[in-house]
Amino acid sequence: MRRQKNNKMKKDFFSAAGVYITGYGQLKIEKKTSLSIREMGATVIKSALKDAQTEHADAVFIGNMLSGMLSNQQQLGPLLASKAGLYGVEALTIEAACASGGAALRAGVMSILSGMADTVVVCGVEKMSHDDKDFVTKCIATASDWETEGGMGETFVTLNAQLMKMYMDEYRVASESFGMFGVNAHRNANKNPNALFHKEISLEDYAVSKTISGPLRIYDASPVCDGAAAIVLSRFPNPAAKGRNIRQVKITGSSAATEFVGIKDRRNPLMADGVYRSGQKAYRMAGISPADVDFFELHDAYSIISTISLEAMGFANYGEGWKLAAEGDILIGGKLPVSTFGGLKARGHAIGATGVYQAVESYLQLTDRAVDNQIKKEARVGLIQNIGGTASTAVTHVMVAE
Repeated sequence: MRRQKNNKMKKDFFSAAGVYITGYGQLKIEKKTSLSIREMGATVIKSALKDAQTEHADAVFIGNMLSGMLSNQQQLGPLLASKAGLYGVEALTIEAACASGGAALRAGVMSILSGMADTVVVCGVEKMSHDDKDFVTKCIATASDWETEGGMGETFVTLNAQLMKMYMDEYRVASESFGMFGVNAHRNANKNPNALFHKEISLEDYAVSKTISGPLRIYDASPVCDGAAAIVLSRFPNPAAKGRNIRQVKITGSSAATEFVGIKDRRNPLMADGVYRSGQKAYRMAGISPADVDFFELHDAYSIISTISLEAMGFANYGEGWKLAAEGDILIGGKLPVSTFGGLKARGHAIGATGVYQAVESYLQLTDRAVDNQIKKEARVGLIQNIGGTASTAVTHVMVAE
C-alpha cells in the first residue's frame, strides 16, 4: 500500500490559495435525450448561474468532443453562451477526447488564477444518441492513434481489453478480481437520481456477465449516453454560502499531463505515466499527499483504467490496485471511496460532460449535500481525475472544503 503520509508536504492546505466553486447545474444522464445539444448546455449553465446567485460571467469554457461529428455543430462556446443569456462573453470549446470536461475545468481555473477573469462558467456537454451506433463507435475511436489503432479497426473496447489482458498476464490476476468496481458503481448510481442506471449488481452477476472483448465484460465498460453539467468558478468566496449554511469549496490543485496516444509506443502501458505526472503536479500544487485524500472521483470508463489510475496516483502498489476494490476500500464507507455517485460506469459517461459531473459531485460531497451518496466520514479533500483515450491525457484537480 503506497498511501503513506509525507511529512514534507504542507499541512495548511485548508487555507491554501485556490479558485472557489459557487454554483452548479446538471442534467439527468439519459440514453437518449429529447433536448438539442444547445438546449442541454444552456439549461445547465443557467442552473449553475442561478445556484451561484449571479447573472454574470467573464468567460465560458465548454468541454465537448463529438459535436462536430455527431451533431454537425461546432462553435459550441458562443452558441451555448448566447442561449444561456451570456451574449458577447469570451466563450470557447475545449477538446481533449474523454478528458474534455476536465480540460475545460482547468482552463477555467487557469483563467482565474492568471487574473484575467473573476467569474467563469465551465460546462461539459455531449449528445451521443446517434442512430448509427457503429458510426458513434468510429467517432470515439478518433481519440486513439488513428494510424496504428482506430484506423486499423481498434475501438476503445478492444484497446482496454488489451490493457486488461496485459495486466492480468503481468500480475497473474483473474478477470473476476475487477468485479467490485462495477458492483460499487452500480450500488452508488442506484441512489443517484441523475444516474443512467438504477440497478444494483452482485459479484455473481459480474462473473456470469457477457464478455465483449477478450477478458473485458459488459460490467467493466461505461455506456454511451447524453448528458450536461456546469459549475461556476470565482476568484471570491460565495457570499450567499454562509446564509445557506454551505461550506466554501476551493480548487487548490490543477494539472494536466500526457502520454503517447498509441499504447504500443509507451514505455510501459501499465505504469500510466501521464496519470502519474498529472497526479504528482496536482499534489504539489495543493500541498497534499495521497494520504490526505478523502475520496477519489476517478475515470472509471473501464475497470482496468480504474485499477492503473489507483496505482499511478499512489493509492496502491503496482499490480495491487484491484485489491482496493476487492477488499471494499472503494465503497462509500471504505478507506478511499470512488465513483460515489456511480462514476462513468453507472452514472454514465457522456464524454465531454464527465469531468464536469465529477466536479459537481465532488462539490456536493464537500458541502455535505450528497444525500444518500454522502460518504460516511466528513469529507474535506476530494480528488478528481478525467482521462482522455487509454490514459493518454490526464487532467487532475484537488478540491478542498474550508
